[in-house]
Amino acid sequence: MVRTGSDVVRVDGTGGRGGLDGFFRISERGSSARREIGAGVTTWLTMAYILFLNPVILRLVTDRAGVTLDAGQVLSVTALVAGLATLAMGVFANYPFALAAGLGLNGFVAFTLVGTLGLSWPEAMGVIVLEGVIITVLVLTNVREMIMNAIPVDLKRAIGIGIGMFIALIGLVTGGIVVLGSDAAPVTLNADLSNLKILVFVVGLVLAAVLVTRRVKGGLMIAILASTVLAVVINQGFGHSAIWTNGAAHMPDTWVSSPHLDLLGHFSFGFFSVLGAATTIAVVLAVMLSDFFDTMGTVTALGAEAGLLDEESKLPGVKRVLLVDSLAAVAGGAASSSSNTTYIESASGIAEGGRTGLTSVVAGGLFLVCLLFSSIAGVIPAEATAPILVVVGFFMMQGVGEIDWRDPAIGIPAFLTIALMPFTYSITNGVGAGILSYAVIRLFQGRGRDVHAWTYVVAAVFAWYFFHGLLA
Repeated sequence: MVRTGSDVVRVDGTGGRGGLDGFFRISERGSSARREIGAGVTTWLTMAYILFLNPVILRLVTDRAGVTLDAGQVLSVTALVAGLATLAMGVFANYPFALAAGLGLNGFVAFTLVGTLGLSWPEAMGVIVLEGVIITVLVLTNVREMIMNAIPVDLKRAIGIGIGMFIALIGLVTGGIVVLGSDAAPVTLNADLSNLKILVFVVGLVLAAVLVTRRVKGGLMIAILASTVLAVVINQGFGHSAIWTNGAAHMPDTWVSSPHLDLLGHFSFGFFSVLGAATTIAVVLAVMLSDFFDTMGTVTALGAEAGLLDEESKLPGVKRVLLVDSLAAVAGGAASSSSNTTYIESASGIAEGGRTGLTSVVAGGLFLVCLLFSSIAGVIPAEATAPILVVVGFFMMQGVGEIDWRDPAIGIPAFLTIALMPFTYSITNGVGAGILSYAVIRLFQGRGRDVHAWTYVVAAVFAWYFFHGLLA
């Protein structure tokens, strides 16, 4: 039994009802089919920005073979995997949670795996497939929760915050307002609004901030579309098509087209020979841990928002949720859309009354409809999506006040985790530095027994990774 407001509802059993109501247990959870459908539309509106953002992020980096991913193809596989994964969450787990390509993880794939470590796109996606397979095994063997419990809560928070800082920096750099690698300083500010692409970025950022502040449904997507219209007007009126980072901001030849699914199955496990054992283990661990903490925190928060947690504040049937989430990571890598994960934006549909998997089925169906509009991806410039990265970074920063900064033994590792992700452009470095420093500090503090054995194992792997990097 769970409590929703003043009503007590069941999360198991069928209550003797048949059809749609019986399958999704709509009445039992105090909802209605109409409310669930409306909630599904709201969830999709809140998340639809990822359809435009994911192609932009994955196209910002060219791999060692000179390959740049096609925007239309990435939009197609992004919509396909998000749609199928969200449908699976609704039908198999019966929760109003939606999934899509994870922000932060797609930046990790582009900037760390491809950009820094020199993997090809198929090899980078192979890392995601492997990570997803391992997580799936851990879910099925009930080991995932054990590893989750091994890492201190404040370090888990720091990992999410660090990823937020990382993607915010990507947004600022992509928007042109922050410049990397200047002679004067490692980063410099470029606030020249006469530069039209910076103007588009600033307008988009202000609009996104206003819409989010006013809690407008689909505000992030509205900001992307409005900024794109401004960029297209600049192109048409002033002929500045060359200034956009990804050469977009032009009208498509056709608005509706058949899905471009050429990227399906475009992955490889050749990264083993490129990275070596130490780096391979470290990067897979970094992605796994990021995925672990993000998903567990998200589903728990969403379950609480929906009033679906049990008396022990646990989500009934959470194993099904985690299984769908882990398989979505595998599917994302196999389809080259990057790792897919449960979105906190699902809370928007829950706020509209969504309590069952029917909400997810509706949202997933709308993602699949978007397969017909892949040509739109070529219209949207990176400068129109970059502000959304900054705003999402803000969302992910909100847990910073919950970290116990008064205790240096946890505060210093948390700080290193948060700082090193954006400053080194690497999620792996941040996760590794945080966990390793925590284990070392506790050991020399005389409180080594307070550290979980699994934490020492993970710390040892990252020590090997950093030492290997110094000798390379």
